[in-house]
Amino acid sequence: MAGRETPNRQIDARQIETKLIHAGEASPRYAGAISMPIFQSSTFEYSGESDYHDVRYIRLNNTPNHVVLHAKLAALENAEGAVVASSGMAAISTALLSLLASGDHLIVQDTLYGGTHDLVSQDLPALGIGVTFVDGRDPSSWATQIRPTTRAIYVEALSNPLLQLPDLEAVVGFAREHAIVSMIDNTFTSPMNFRPAELGFDLSLHSATKYLNGHTDIVAGAVIGRTDLVDQVRRKLNHLGGTLDPHAAFLLHRGLKTLAVRVRHQNVSALRLAEFLDRHPAVTRVNYPGLPGHPQHALASRLFDGFGGMISFELEGGLAAVERCFDRLTLPASAPSLGGVESLVTRPSTTSHAGMERRLRESLGISDTLVRLSVGLEATEDLIQDFEQALTS
Repeated sequence: MAGRETPNRQIDARQIETKLIHAGEASPRYAGAISMPIFQSSTFEYSGESDYHDVRYIRLNNTPNHVVLHAKLAALENAEGAVVASSGMAAISTALLSLLASGDHLIVQDTLYGGTHDLVSQDLPALGIGVTFVDGRDPSSWATQIRPTTRAIYVEALSNPLLQLPDLEAVVGFAREHAIVSMIDNTFTSPMNFRPAELGFDLSLHSATKYLNGHTDIVAGAVIGRTDLVDQVRRKLNHLGGTLDPHAAFLLHRGLKTLAVRVRHQNVSALRLAEFLDRHPAVTRVNYPGLPGHPQHALASRLFDGFGGMISFELEGGLAAVERCFDRLTLPASAPSLGGVESLVTRPSTTSHAGMERRLRESLGISDTLVRLSVGLEATEDLIQDFEQALTS
């Protein structure tokens, strides 16, 4: 493999800012290039590999662009291994299909990203896989749902879009007690704010489209965690074909290097915006774990290094008020996705959770008027002023 020919730089003991720049980089550098080249080649010369999954071929996730990303992502979360995929959903679906087969059972948090909810509520049962939804904040309710066929428990570090925080410590303990795999979607927090392997999670999943890349110009995914499980996922991914192409891998690699400066600004800016919205008379509810009034604020303060760049809120006046606000905003664009350098607003009921039946959405607290805000890198004062004028009508 390319990783054997060009050993990755080992800097595991360094701080995360240094890892973002140097972890996993080729040593020696390719032709002395400071920036990692794009290896736009589908295939590589055979060099005696005895295992199919080691043959150097782009679909097998082992080109130089893949190898560097895998080493860097593992180092960022202080995990054993990592693999990238063509999208966040490719990473999530492949990880689940690597662990679950017909007759198996999955326990999953009830408030999830809409795409994940559709996958586990529709596609997995169609394959004969049982799924039980639980309240991630109520560990006392989980034991009654365990079965002899239960293989994994799946949660989100911060739920999309309500910013709920499951009892993450209890998830790890529950998984160990019952000898099942603990899985967490760490997209909203990113390795800057939370590193699941340090708490004991077996697998961490990312839509790398979001904070890891940070520039709204690619779609990608990542699975990070225990070597044996990551290898299992990689082999399944090789069969299913959800591989990240070299140019997208290059852009993700480049985007990662600014993760620290981006997320730190977004942590500070989002907290100030959440405080502003929480005080505003036109706002009836704000979901942000950095606010003292958030139900899991104490837990978030203990486990996370920052509260992230995602906020959701409700306005006085219902849908008409939301539409007026969106029309008047001049900085945030009304668009799906999140985690980029630009601020974005959306109604999850029309984008990320549009595939979920309305009655179910509302039972989970995702109303048609819920607004999700992804805070970008604009000046915080400018964003606050923009929301001030948009909410004054």
